[in-house]
Formats: sequence, structure tokens, C-alpha cells
Amino acid sequence: MASDDAGRVKRVLLVGFMGSGKSTVGPELAALLGWTFLDIDDVVAEAVGLPVPAIFSRHGEAFFRAREHETTLGLLSRESVVLASGGGWPAAPGRLEDLDARTASVWLDVPVDELLVRLERSGGGRPLLDGPEAGRRARELLERRAPFYGKATRTVDGGGTPMDVARRVLAALPGLATEAR
Repeated sequence: MASDDAGRVKRVLLVGFMGSGKSTVGPELAALLGWTFLDIDDVVAEAVGLPVPAIFSRHGEAFFRAREHETTLGLLSRESVVLASGGGWPAAPGRLEDLDARTASVWLDVPVDELLVRLERSGGGRPLLDGPEAGRRARELLERRAPFYGKATRTVDGGGTPMDVARRVLAALPGLATEAR
């Protein structure tokens, strides 16, 4: 993003694999900016009336992805908001490339071994990784998704505390740093 575009940023979209910290870094970043934080998975779950794993089991992944896409498009019209995308939303052609210039997308990049530790620590609830060989499936899924995540405006190391990562995101988007509290 060119520095003259950075001042026009109206929203930040955090992208990355499940366990990358989007939902924990997002509130910290929003607090630094004085903005609102929304986790898109939570918004979908609330609209459907079911937690995400139950949406997958009752209605299937295709149903969830359609609701996720509709919800994301609606939230991308808001201003002064930090959004945590679902891990799969950016993994479709054109999704990140089609964002308007006022949306800064940031990939929270975390090595796969660290992601696996984080996912294990979080206790499951990840429909695409339920069952045997979750580690192998996570590696394959991340390998398929990484080229899409790489189309984000910026890539930030997702290691460290949520506040450390939020500060790195802010530093990567210089036009926003002047707005930070």
C-alpha cells in the first residue's frame, strides 16, 4: 500500500490460518485505534443461531461459506472497524485482490508447527480438522491457502503476545499509526 493510500484506510481485515491469532489480536488492534472489533465467524454464528461447528455439521461447509461470504461483504462496508476473517474466506480467487483501497488486509503469518500447538491448546472446535490426522490435514490446508493469504496488503509475524502482534500490524500500516491512541 502506498503511503498516500495508508491515510485513507477505514478498516483492517485480519486474515490467516485458524489459530493464527486473528480473534485475539483483533481486539487489541481495535483498542489501539479506538475502533470496533468484529469476528466474522461470531457474526455468522449469531445470524444463523448456531456455533460454527454446528453450522458445519447440520448444514455443511458450502452453506457456511455462503453465509460467511455474504457477512464479510456486508462488514467490509463499515468504517473504523477491525475484522477477523474466517480462515477460509480469503482462500478464494479474487477475494483479497478485490478489496477497496480503504481496506488494509493483513496476513498474520505463523509457522505451521506453532499453529498446531495453538490449535491443540484451544481444544478443538475446528470442523475442518476434526478426526484423525488433524496435523497432516492442517499442513495440507495451510499449503493450499498460503498463496491466497499472501495477497494481503501486508504480512506480519503472528508470533508473540496479542498486543505485540497488534503493535506490529499498526507499524506495518503507517497511516494508521497516527490514529492510534
